[in-house]
Formats: sequence, structure tokens, C-alpha cells
Amino acid sequence: MRTRVKICGITSAQDAAIAVRHGADAIGLVFYEQSPRSVSIDQARDIVAQLPAFVSVVALFVDAESAWIESVIEQVNIDLIQFHGQETAEDCSRYGKRFIKAISMREGIDLVTVCAQYEMAAGLLVDSYQPGIPGGTGNVFDWGRIPKDLNRPVILAGGLNKDNVEAAILAVKPYAVDVSSGVEWDKGRKDEAKIESFMRGVIKCQK
Repeated sequence: MRTRVKICGITSAQDAAIAVRHGADAIGLVFYEQSPRSVSIDQARDIVAQLPAFVSVVALFVDAESAWIESVIEQVNIDLIQFHGQETAEDCSRYGKRFIKAISMREGIDLVTVCAQYEMAAGLLVDSYQPGIPGGTGNVFDWGRIPKDLNRPVILAGGLNKDNVEAAILAVKPYAVDVSSGVEWDKGRKDEAKIESFMRGVIKCQK
């Protein structure tokens, strides 16, 4: 099975087009004001309007108010919600959208238990843990902490880049990989050469 790719923290239609041109299966739009990769509803609508068919749009929230999430859903044509905070399974399930639950790999996390708690999730995104920062840290965690027999699709994140994505895929065999800072020249600004190299690494693992 091939490894899917989501490029997160897209802030412009130009960067979205670059990601898609090099083979990304999904893009991530961050609706979290404290992030340097945050987008407004108008920005998001412009990005989505220019995407071709068969590219999934993932809206990322961090412990957001229900009204804000509902407003985004009503105005932006998204496919999935990614919950990147402390949201419960009930919180994640209330919007009538398929969802991904992000799990920060802090000490003591039991992913088997988490899978049971979020059994309705379309996937678990496992990410590095850094206090006060919900994602996009550029840090790698110990991939050996991910059990091989989880019953949810694993989306691997956390410090991935062109230099380590092959090793990550071979070690974890994830359903998908998620990259943001690893393909940027500045926060929220994607680098085409880095995206191309990253995708080349993913493709090499399919052979």
C-alpha cells in the first residue's frame, strides 16, 4: 500500500498548487490564530476554490469554540476536520464530518487506549510533544513508541523532512505522512524544492 501525503500549514493558493503538482494527496488549513500558519475563512475559500479534483482538504483546529468550527464548515468546502487539542471523542464527533485526532506523544501516552477512545476517527495523527506548541515544531519523536497493531490508520507527523521521511516510512509503515515545517523556507511559506525532494523520498519507499 502506498503512503499518502498531507502537506499542512498551506497559506496560499500558490503553495497549494505546488503541493498538488508534486503529488500531495491532501492539504491542511490551520484555523488556529496563534499559529503562524493560520488562515482566515476568505484565504481558505480562495485556496480551496483553485484545487483540482481528488485532493482532500483538512481543516485543523485546536480546542476551538463550536461556533468557530461550525462557521468554517459552513463557509469552506472541507473534507475532514483535524482536532489538534484536548478534544474528547464526543467533541470530535458532533459536526457530522469525518475527523482525524492528533495525539502529541508526551511521556506515558498509550496509543492502544487512545485508539479505543477515538474509534470513530478516520485516522490518528501522531506528532511530537512540546509543551505549549500543538504542532509544527520540527522535532522528531521516537517512532518505536508506535505499536505495529493499531486498529486505526496512522498518520505520522513530527519533524519529517526530505532527509528522514524514507527512514520514517520504513520504520513505521504509516498510512500517511504529514509535513509542514519540513518543507518551508519560512513559517507558512512552502519551498518547492523541499516539497519535491520530500515527495521523491516518499515515492522511493513505494518501490
